[in-house]
Amino acid sequence: MEKEENQNSTSANQNQDAVKETDKPEENLAEENKQETDKDPKEEIKEPTPEEKIIELEDKVARTFAEMENQRRRFEKEKEDAFEYGGYSFAKEALNLIDNLDRSKHVLESDDKLKETEALKKTLEHLEIIKKDLISIFKKNNIKPIDSLNKKLDPNFHQAMMEIEDDTKEPGTIVQEIQKGFTIKDRLLRPSLVGVSKKIEIKEEKTQENKEISENK
Repeated sequence: MEKEENQNSTSANQNQDAVKETDKPEENLAEENKQETDKDPKEEIKEPTPEEKIIELEDKVARTFAEMENQRRRFEKEKEDAFEYGGYSFAKEALNLIDNLDRSKHVLESDDKLKETEALKKTLEHLEIIKKDLISIFKKNNIKPIDSLNKKLDPNFHQAMMEIEDDTKEPGTIVQEIQKGFTIKDRLLRPSLVGVSKKIEIKEEKTQENKEISENK
């Protein structure tokens, strides 16, 4: 009986060894696949040569210097603009003083009670002196009025507000200045508001009347 059990045990062990030997190649295959998968991809990348590294570094240095130079130029431009145009907003607001002087002058001139009086004459003279002083101060700070009358309309400096029939002027010529414009250095502070000339249009009614008269003849 014991002999049979030993024989059964021996055969079972042999079967287990056979299974292990059969499974061994699959385990080895899986292990090899795992090792191939675990390989670092960087190991397959070609290492750059010293010459290539030098070229890459030179390119980075050149880009860095170019960026620094651009930043320096931007800083210089911003500093220059701040120095030259720092008073831009103040100058634009100050122009209201000239506008108010012109309005006051117009109101006084339109007052029937003050017309032809000595008081009006002296008041207008003082207002004109103040206006000239203001413009003189502006000019010292590179704020200059724009010449408009009898000039061709320039959209960079003028803004047309109306058209005025005038055959004595070339169409598009400024014949009226509604509000004076100014520049600060080479920059527009505000455009001149103007009226420009246009050719006199013959009314259709007159043309029809002339046509009827000629037909009756």
